[in-house]
Amino acid sequence: MRLGLVQVNNCFSNQSYFPYSVGLLQAYAQRHLAHPDRYVFGLPIYRRVAVEQAVLRLQGSDAVFFSAYVWNIRLSLEIARRLKALRPGIITVFGGPQIPNAVEPFLRGNPCVDVACHGEGERPFLSILQQGLHGNWGDIPSISFLDEHDVLVRNDDAPRISDLANAPSPYLEGVFDPLIREHPDEQWIALWETNRGCPFSCAFCDWGSAVSSKICAFDMDRLAREVRWFAVHKIEFVFCADANFGILPRDLQIVQCVAQAKRRSGYPRALSVQNTKNPTELAFHVQRALADAKLNKGVTVSLQSLNPDTLSIVNRGNISTTSLQQMQRRFTAGGIETYTDLILGLPRETYDSFADGVSSVIANGQHNRIQFNNLVIVPNSEMGDPGYRMKYGMATTQTLIVNMHGSTQEEEICEVQELVIATDDLPRRDWARTRAFCWMTALLHFDKLLQIPLILAHEACRVPYRDLVEVFSEGGLEGCPTLSEIREFFRGKAQDIQNGGAEYCRSKEWLDIWWPADEFLFIRLIVDDRLETFYAEAERALRDFLRKRSPGLSEVLLHDAVTLNQALIKRPFQTLDLTLATGHDVLEFYHAALRGTPEAPQARPCRYRIDRTTQRWKTREDWLREVVWYGNKKGDYLYAGFVDGTKPAGLGVP
Repeated sequence: MRLGLVQVNNCFSNQSYFPYSVGLLQAYAQRHLAHPDRYVFGLPIYRRVAVEQAVLRLQGSDAVFFSAYVWNIRLSLEIARRLKALRPGIITVFGGPQIPNAVEPFLRGNPCVDVACHGEGERPFLSILQQGLHGNWGDIPSISFLDEHDVLVRNDDAPRISDLANAPSPYLEGVFDPLIREHPDEQWIALWETNRGCPFSCAFCDWGSAVSSKICAFDMDRLAREVRWFAVHKIEFVFCADANFGILPRDLQIVQCVAQAKRRSGYPRALSVQNTKNPTELAFHVQRALADAKLNKGVTVSLQSLNPDTLSIVNRGNISTTSLQQMQRRFTAGGIETYTDLILGLPRETYDSFADGVSSVIANGQHNRIQFNNLVIVPNSEMGDPGYRMKYGMATTQTLIVNMHGSTQEEEICEVQELVIATDDLPRRDWARTRAFCWMTALLHFDKLLQIPLILAHEACRVPYRDLVEVFSEGGLEGCPTLSEIREFFRGKAQDIQNGGAEYCRSKEWLDIWWPADEFLFIRLIVDDRLETFYAEAERALRDFLRKRSPGLSEVLLHDAVTLNQALIKRPFQTLDLTLATGHDVLEFYHAALRGTPEAPQARPCRYRIDRTTQRWKTREDWLREVVWYGNKKGDYLYAGFVDGTKPAGLGVP
């Protein structure tokens, strides 16, 4: 019996994920089948390929099993459709997060699918192999199908696997060894589970509903052996698929195990985790250990919203926003980078509540990055229920799925997502206004174009960050054509998304990838040599605003802050360091503020040397890749600055 496996994943920076989900199925079946030698598993399809190529590889199979996600469902269905047209007797089985619990429309709309699986896949996969390859599906748990009378059959779900020792590791069982041999030049990313389960039930997520609340853990011996496997196979990047890493006391031991492997062999070089939602002392020490071992690029603080009504509605009322904010300050004080997640379009969120939330996050010390995520509806989340969306007036549109910094190469089959572009409390105009506010905040503060004067105005004049950003996103901007053009670009891009356009900006010229709108304009300002004009207009806009709001602020001090910020921006083709004289110690003030210990700037002559030669980019492509793209999360957009020949601690990359 020949079996085909398909788990199409996206590739990033020429690296591909192991097809972990279908690997789990194969490992489970090979351990528990009475006669495993009767089954031949073909090499899985693990990345996007032409449909014709996939069909050619799979057409000799008796059954093909697809792991379906939002980023591969259309391609997977087209492969199945053509397989069925070529060989009507082939059995096609679909499982994964994209299979809706309300499955009948899916099955009727896709007659190329014989069986749909729900929840954990190991047990139904085994049962299908044992008794269902000839259509005997009536007693198989956790599946749905249309019977011979075209009637929907939805069998009861199997209980979760509570003893995960019964679910063997595809890494340790050698499942991926043939794949590695077949593709010797592939750079692999490992997906890794240390436990299953999620105690939370956020309405926008299907994780809790998919795996239930109880957390079941894989044993430490297995995990240690998997870490050794990663090291032996020189796996640079491991993505941990746990819903709440840092929630179990042993998670610190897991980090120490990975760190030890890295010290001994150099691998894995990075371990990416999804942090536990509720911060604890344990969670802090887990993230501290990850940072000390240089296994992660920073800690994600998943606030999603700061509006109490919104958090209650989306079932995050049991997650302490105050504690998350305190944790962010603690990480900052400890020199650990953090990134904050916010979601645009959640119920009961308004423009005012969202903008105030952003302002609060920055005032709390988040100067590294806020990731502004658009709300996407996933099938089995609470928001996937049409009644839920109707209750809160959630309007959606289908947009193409394109990856941030992903290739713009045209796909044979394009994937789409259902994106929320308005609610009762955030009508279309306000959604676009809020989306533009997000991009403006990112450009000015997190891409560092105006971070120094914005922090100065906030700390010295107690002006909320919201008001400072709105100078540019909402103000008059008379006589500021460059700033007006930026604002109109953001507004137009937001409306384009509402009309079904892509979330990112396509550029064939700039590395041929998709850029976030703020980075797109950051690049344009530098490539078109418009920084001088931008800073002249920005200083004038801020000066005019602060004259009315805080007339006591020295305009010389503001000029010093703007001038320093302009000098620090990294740009290509620089061959000489820059010496800058100011009348205030703005650089010392700035970095004290980043450390969370701001002091009033002092009026005294200062000379700074801007180091533009230690890091140099001889081509625009190198600068685009290494500064704008790779610097995105850590905000690495500023040169290092020296004071009187000495480089104070913390200068350069905040």
